[in-house]
Amino acid sequence: MCLLVLGWRSHPRYRLIVAANRDEFHARAATPLGIWSDQPHILGGRDQQAGGTWFAVDHQRRFGVITNFRELARAEPGAPSRGDLIPQFLGSTDGPQNFLNAQCAAAGAYVGFSLLLADSEQLCYASNRDDHFQRKLPAGIYGLSNHFLDTPWPKLLRVRAGLTRHMTAQDIDIEGLLAMLADDQPSPQGNVPDVEMPADWARALSSPFVRHGTYGTRCSTVLLLEHSGAMRVVERRFDAGGVVVGETVVDLRPGEWPSVDEFGVVRT
Repeated sequence: MCLLVLGWRSHPRYRLIVAANRDEFHARAATPLGIWSDQPHILGGRDQQAGGTWFAVDHQRRFGVITNFRELARAEPGAPSRGDLIPQFLGSTDGPQNFLNAQCAAAGAYVGFSLLLADSEQLCYASNRDDHFQRKLPAGIYGLSNHFLDTPWPKLLRVRAGLTRHMTAQDIDIEGLLAMLADDQPSPQGNVPDVEMPADWARALSSPFVRHGTYGTRCSTVLLLEHSGAMRVVERRFDAGGVVVGETVVDLRPGEWPSVDEFGVVRT
């Protein structure tokens, strides 16, 4: 279960602000944030099982993030990987809306997902569990977990309110956003309405930062994209106990793009 908040054209300095937690089974291998050797226009982490990604940006400052849609149905054998949708977009020449229009007919083949795609002009949201597959979003502050955009789950409301407070500052405090994502206090109201699950899972998933023996928050990522094209990305990674085990920081000037071997500051 993942969680993200996003500010689109709502800050005088930044075109796009994203703060996100990726939650996944601890045993599922993934590559840290970096330039993809086979697709060097992409900067993102990578799932080693299916080859896709949950969060990535490209050399043109186009962006994609995806979450699974919380449902108990199992994936159909041979279903395509949701994580491949972001590299498909970043490898195309289409804007977000045109790309999603082309995906509409085949979207039902995927397991449930919610997807946000952006370029310099558009931010679009899509879900293959929504009656209206995709729509363009106006300037604003949004939250997404494992349901529809802005579904008012308690932890989402908490983190979206936190981002709203941060947006009043001229300079966004990255450490403040990471601390907001590190909130591991369970929501007293519970979480995941209309979905039955064991009590320990329900409690663990009710906090923005998830701690559980087999599944939890694997990394927190903050993206700050200025109107000028300057960009800063920080990915902080955690072990099964929630302890920091690595961090990657990438700072890029307008028009700059790193090579495969040198993509910023890496701390492990």
